Amino acid sequence: MQNYDNFINGKFVPSGATQRITVTNPSTGAAICTVPDSTATEIDAALDAAIAAQKPWAKLPAVQRGNALRAIAAQIRENVEPLARLITEEQGKILDLARVEVAFTADYLDYMAEWARRIEGEILESDRPGETIFLFRQPIGVIGGILPWNFPFFLIARKAAPALVTGNTIVIKPSEETPHNAVKFCELMARTPLPPGVINIVHGRGATAGKALATSPKIGMISFTGSVETGSAIMASAAANITKVNLELGGKAPAIVMGDADIDLAVKAVKASRVINSGQVCNCAERVYVQRGIADQFVEKLSAAMQGTRFGNPLAGQAVEYGPLINEAGYRKVDALVKSAVAAGASVVTGGKRAALEGGYYYEPTVIAGCRQEMEIVRREVFGPVAPVITFDDLDQAIEYANDSDYGLTSSIYTRDLNTALRACQEIHFGETYINRENFEAMQGFHAGWRKSGIGGADGKHGLYEYTQTHVVYMQRA
Repeated sequence: MQNYDNFINGKFVPSGATQRITVTNPSTGAAICTVPDSTATEIDAALDAAIAAQKPWAKLPAVQRGNALRAIAAQIRENVEPLARLITEEQGKILDLARVEVAFTADYLDYMAEWARRIEGEILESDRPGETIFLFRQPIGVIGGILPWNFPFFLIARKAAPALVTGNTIVIKPSEETPHNAVKFCELMARTPLPPGVINIVHGRGATAGKALATSPKIGMISFTGSVETGSAIMASAAANITKVNLELGGKAPAIVMGDADIDLAVKAVKASRVINSGQVCNCAERVYVQRGIADQFVEKLSAAMQGTRFGNPLAGQAVEYGPLINEAGYRKVDALVKSAVAAGASVVTGGKRAALEGGYYYEPTVIAGCRQEMEIVRREVFGPVAPVITFDDLDQAIEYANDSDYGLTSSIYTRDLNTALRACQEIHFGETYINRENFEAMQGFHAGWRKSGIGGADGKHGLYEYTQTHVVYMQRA
């Protein structure tokens, strides 16, 4: 078993941490490697490296910074298969999805590199004769990135690429559940001309390494993806230094299936949402609202589709559609929510329990009918292969139910009626709405949530500019 260390100022640095974290395979429970639970001193050393690298990095033409991203992307493309297998081993997703994640990461780096020649300021009209007003977009400085475990490799790029192309440097803390892929990212990055200190990766738990990042006055912005509870704690930690926060938090996406919908299309998309990455995706449909007249037919078809889902160890040589949940705590949360729904009067149509597979945290594909709006399973994020179904009478009620949530990340509606679709776009209060398709965002869009689903966003032009601050200059002609 390998023991890995932090990557600071262009090299792996032996850790002085007294505690190490053992990373395990969620499919089997076998140990993979260890990483340090880094001390505040080690986090500070990474921040100092990022600070030292930032000014010369920002002085480079943006196109040169973009070329550095392309060089990393090229290394990733040469190593898709070993990276995918590594991600599957420590996170549990199926190999095909891991391959997509690796390829999308390389594409994302290239996409953000293209912005090097497109970062724009403004020239504003002045009220004074002979004066010109300029608005420049400038780097923030050092960014702190704290990553989740569900798409760990891609999130390195989602944080680092816009930070680097706009002239920032970054210190990233991967999830303690999935740090191995970040180690391999560092090894590939070390083969490129990227200057030391521009990207630093430190390991540790949220309560230790994560807190040290969030509380540091050396950070200009902290960008976090994860739970509402952790995001709230990060926001509180950053408040003392008035540090900017960029937060992508939980989701409880509603999927509305109208009576005129293509039922087979809706079933296919909802099933995909509930089994992709074992249901551990914040933007996928988490609660399904079906118009009463088609509810029985929809539940029957969705249950049949879920029953036919193959699951198991993604590296065991069998073709599966999803693997294990990330850990025992994830399993206990899913199971408790299912049991609470049954206790409140809902009925399990299929699944509803831990799967009879040895070694991992497998949960059966589950459909629960007869759910009501006030149930915990409808209110809280499940993050597992479970589909709670609620019936509604008309679009007014469906929109009311959909908006009745602390979350506001993504949503979807299935209908053949253009007026219904347009009304949903105007009245469903979520950062994203998908119409007659699966919930999966584009890198050129803007992935941002309302309410407790986050502050700020990622991707596209608007996500890029999250990593800049404005500098307005008033130039008076002498």
